[in-house]
Amino acid sequence: MSEKKFMKIACKDLKIGMRFSAPVFFDDGENMFLGEEKSVKNYHIDAIQRWNIQYLLTYGHLIADSNSSENDNLYMLEDLEEVEEL
Repeated sequence: MSEKKFMKIACKDLKIGMRFSAPVFFDDGENMFLGEEKSVKNYHIDAIQRWNIQYLLTYGHLIADSNSSENDNLYMLEDLEEVEEL
């Protein structure tokens, strides 16, 4: 099994809505910060600033898709509607 090669992501370069093709990890390379293809939210940026994290790691690449945050919001609305029905 080949070892995955991590790429550094400077936290100062993170923007709301960014997505990556693989999970994003904290600087230890073990603890996951963001799931695969999940959008960076404002609270993610707030957390890394509060914790003074300088960089994150991923073995994926940036996904260029401007509609990602809209898709995440639709998914969250569908879940909420299901809960309300119960």
